[in-house]
Amino acid sequence: MGSFFTFVQENWAVISANGWQHLWLVIQVLVIATVIGVLVAVLVYRSNTASGTVNALSAVGLTIPSFAMLGVLTGFIPNGVLLSVLALVFYGMLPIMRNAVVGLQGVDQTLIESAKGMGMSRFTTLRRLEIPLAWPVIMTGVRVSGQMLMGIAAIAAYVQGPGLGNFIFSGISRTGGANATESVVLGTVAIILLAIVLDLALTLVKRVTTSKGIRV
Repeated sequence: MGSFFTFVQENWAVISANGWQHLWLVIQVLVIATVIGVLVAVLVYRSNTASGTVNALSAVGLTIPSFAMLGVLTGFIPNGVLLSVLALVFYGMLPIMRNAVVGLQGVDQTLIESAKGMGMSRFTTLRRLEIPLAWPVIMTGVRVSGQMLMGIAAIAAYVQGPGLGNFIFSGISRTGGANATESVVLGTVAIILLAIVLDLALTLVKRVTTSKGIRV
């Protein structure tokens, strides 16, 4: 145990830099994935066929091993950071997109008809009524996506992506060597701690951005 804390102390500058890169990568990707996921949901939720297709594609997409996808894409995208971002956006938008479709379809139709009767346009109804009512469900998808991306971002180190995954892969490559175990444990524990922090932050964002009348 003492060797672990010594390892942390000796490498604190690198740990903090990689930790910030890891968190910042996930946050940026999560914002992009949320925008794309919600936009796609807005385009398809009124059609059962289109929404069903999107949900099916989402389910299939989540079954693709991230390690395998990153490995295949390295042959087409040599830049590790760009590759990491694209792969993370792909995986990140899937649960958000699915939850957004479910949330928008779950809005009471009588409320929508009442809004139309008051002369509200389709866009205004969507912006002022449907999305706010679906927002708690959408944010649940964002939280799920955030936790998933924390883990996938670690795997991105395999293709020279930024973040704490570098400690894990470095330790694995030096199995049996000095500080190999400490490196793997450090990367794993740090990612878990960041995931907890991110989830708490997203929970707060959900509460602050959800209309008071529909807070649970």
